[in-house]
Amino acid sequence: MPWSPLDALSWALVLRLLALLRPPGLGEACTCAPAHPQQHVCHSALVIRAKISSEKVVPASEDPTDTQKLIRYEIKQIKMFKGFEKAKDVQYVYTPFDSSLCGVKLETNSQKQYLLTGQILSDGKVFIHLCNYIEPWEDLSWVQRESLNHHYHQNCGCQVRSFVGKGQA
Repeated sequence: MPWSPLDALSWALVLRLLALLRPPGLGEACTCAPAHPQQHVCHSALVIRAKISSEKVVPASEDPTDTQKLIRYEIKQIKMFKGFEKAKDVQYVYTPFDSSLCGVKLETNSQKQYLLTGQILSDGKVFIHLCNYIEPWEDLSWVQRESLNHHYHQNCGCQVRSFVGKGQA
């Protein structure tokens, strides 16, 4: 049975209404381009080693109509590698509550330490997301740890490039 133009128009209207009624964030995802750790360090305003003490969901702004939420992680800063001129002692880092907005989930109240790279917002808040370089400290190699102290920030003029070997896609 062929569709009449009226049937097609009705279905188009129903699909359009369904698209308008879908919850915000549904079907959206966070995607990040891969980058070398040195690139992350060079493009970040702040690079620290820290333990996560606690987390709290907070409003993203003072505006009562803004429904966006952030996770505020209270941290114990162990060492700062970059960002001395903008922040002395970081107590909190913020990330989007929703993973679709690149929010980061970190372990709290454990012995786990993290390397955190992030940005410092105009209000002084430290902001991190999935596209930053965020790694458990124990997962970093000895060379990466040494490079944080000596090489990465000194060689930001160098462009680290990946290459695909012969016969690889």
